[in-house]
Amino acid sequence: MAVARTNPSLAAVPSTASGRRRVLGVGSAAHALHDGYTDLIYVLLPVWQAEFALSYAALGALRMLYTGAMAGLQVPSSLLAARVGAPLVLAAGTALAAAAYVTIGLSGAGFTLLAAALLAGGAGSSTQHPLASAMIARAYDGVGARAALGTYNFSGDLGKMAIPAMLAWLLVLMPWQSALGAIGVVGLLVAAMILVLMPRDMAVPLSASAEKPHVATQRVGNAFSFPLLLAIGILDSGTRMGFLSFLPFILREKGATAPMIGLALTLVFAGGAAGKLICGLLGAKFGVIRTVLLTEFATAVGIVLLGVLPLNAGLPALVLIGIALNGTSSVLYGTVPELVAPDRRERAFGVFYTGTIGGGAIAPVLYGLIGDAMGPDQAILSVAAACLLTLPLALALAPSLRSR
Repeated sequence: MAVARTNPSLAAVPSTASGRRRVLGVGSAAHALHDGYTDLIYVLLPVWQAEFALSYAALGALRMLYTGAMAGLQVPSSLLAARVGAPLVLAAGTALAAAAYVTIGLSGAGFTLLAAALLAGGAGSSTQHPLASAMIARAYDGVGARAALGTYNFSGDLGKMAIPAMLAWLLVLMPWQSALGAIGVVGLLVAAMILVLMPRDMAVPLSASAEKPHVATQRVGNAFSFPLLLAIGILDSGTRMGFLSFLPFILREKGATAPMIGLALTLVFAGGAAGKLICGLLGAKFGVIRTVLLTEFATAVGIVLLGVLPLNAGLPALVLIGIALNGTSSVLYGTVPELVAPDRRERAFGVFYTGTIGGGAIAPVLYGLIGDAMGPDQAILSVAAACLLTLPLALALAPSLRSR
């Protein structure tokens, strides 16, 4: 397994099984919290639209503030961690993200403060992926790093299910500001746990390229292979974020309440967690290209069907949509090292990860403009149409992966 370069001046990683499990447990808790923080925004989009009379484009811009800051600050977070220590930076970032939600909850936030807090929260969440994954990879180097990172990645999906569902339940009991403040307090507790439990001598990456494990191979694609893969990844990420941004509004038009919308998102994320496992197996058995073609086509068809199905039939279908919607990414990340030279893989992973998150950040704004002009139904059909653009790109990539 190729891993990101580490700072050789820092001390050794935990050598005992209990020390490694502690690193994995704390890192996984951070992943669950931050992924949940990122995706609970979808539950709140209809609430904010009603509260502030926002257009779909403005709602997309709010979403972009969080994910854009998270995407753009990962490399700076890693560079800062190389100087002051990964556990400290991860704990501080977690505290910042949590404090952003607490601030919204305690202040009776207006739109300007809400936007500023989301920007700060995204900046805090930028620390999690590069640092937690790199610390786990280093702790388990040579003793099951792939399995440990798989556990870490799955924990993020658990957070995506649990925290939006928790927020939806709290919205039944209290105003949205108070509910968000309570979620923020949970994050402050996790930040304290990171600071107390994570070993201080963990080495850190010098780039944000270590989130996903990858296997070094000698195959290198042509000059167009990596850009094609990146384009597929950006469209796939944009499809996921665009669909999730409009899903609450589509369901609301069908008569769904806020708790039902929270349940719907939980079903999508549960399917997504299963999709990572299922699509990983499909990729190993049938190859990367066939798997991408299958999942992207299934995603587009599922989105279209959701638009015509009644609410009761659409909710169960969300699990299947989630499998296809989230499964493609697990196949794409594992393909990056096969298409670039070994000495360029670290940089390639950084470019790929930043590009896909950045694409996911911009997509809600673009689809929001369509929603404002034509309505949410047409916007979500545009998401499905954009998803289909990945099919010719995947076919163009096929010659570089013929043995896959």
